Amino acid sequence: MFQNHTALTNAQTLFLTPSDVVSIVHAHGLPKVLAALAAYVQDDFLRWAQFDKSPRVAAHSPSGVIELMPTSDGELYTFKYVNGHPGNGQFGLPTVMAFGVLADVATGLPLLVSELTLTTAMRTAATSAMAAKALARSDARSMAIIGNGAQSEFQAAAFAQIVGIREFRLFDIDVQATAKLARNLRAMGLDAVICGSTREATRGADIVTTITADKSCATIITPDMIEPGMHINAVGGDCPGKTELHADVLRAARVFVEFEPQTRIEGDIQQMPPEFDVTELWRVLSGASIGRSKGAAGQSEVTVFDSVGFAIEDFSALRFVREAALELGLGSRIDLVPPLADPKNLFALLGEVPATLHSRRSVCYG
Repeated sequence: MFQNHTALTNAQTLFLTPSDVVSIVHAHGLPKVLAALAAYVQDDFLRWAQFDKSPRVAAHSPSGVIELMPTSDGELYTFKYVNGHPGNGQFGLPTVMAFGVLADVATGLPLLVSELTLTTAMRTAATSAMAAKALARSDARSMAIIGNGAQSEFQAAAFAQIVGIREFRLFDIDVQATAKLARNLRAMGLDAVICGSTREATRGADIVTTITADKSCATIITPDMIEPGMHINAVGGDCPGKTELHADVLRAARVFVEFEPQTRIEGDIQQMPPEFDVTELWRVLSGASIGRSKGAAGQSEVTVFDSVGFAIEDFSALRFVREAALELGLGSRIDLVPPLADPKNLFALLGEVPATLHSRRSVCYG
């Protein structure tokens, strides 16, 4: 895994723009990229113990949140800068914007700086579908999508490719967002049903995905909407004070999370007492814990994936885009680290310094 620390001439860093990531998608097709991202995430979750893990560092404000998400497996180090500002549409900006860095642990050399706004949307959807493959009923074919914003198309594409979902039932309080999603899904050849309420969308759905944006303690899904055997993919509750599921929905379900200490702070389970039982997803993937029960009992169980996003998923995504970009010859090389003939002589980078520098007097303006 990237053992050649001098692969980039003069310690240059590979830089990927959104256009470069779009080129990766065009080269392979969105379904294959989503499947590859899911495979990368699952591979890294299966070596969970190798990673440094900590809740992300967050700076909250009334308008949103800015977060840093670091992790390392001892060979590579990554971090993601990401924001969440629900009101950004009025400024012509996405609700979520992100970039990430992948570095070599042995030298500290930044190997990659990449956009992660588009990539995060894809890795979030891929992780959701990967989890549903392990937790939902194997015969699941219908999914409700509550919240039809920027993440919704990616969720649908991932669930169609990885889980085999055929029908998508759509609802958002913004009818234009729902119309946009329906157009995009139909253009992808997917069956989109526009619904008039959350209750209508969830009725008869095998899987319910919630991806709402408002930063509030909401109850988008209530106990009376739950049907036996349903899997809930709760994606939108991702910061303190922001929820989507009624507490009784959680009490009636088996709940799975990415990294429990982080989800206790930011996920839907923030409203539950500390002793409330949850299972980290890596344990299911590795066989250490069961997901949905086998047989008739499993057919009626309700499962919840309380997903807030975790740094290992970004680690996986950065690995994928770097390898894909190098294979396709995409990206540009930047001098993020100054090129030095003598690594101990950083001062030489300034060139010839004026001899009078030491004698110049400060001028005060009053």
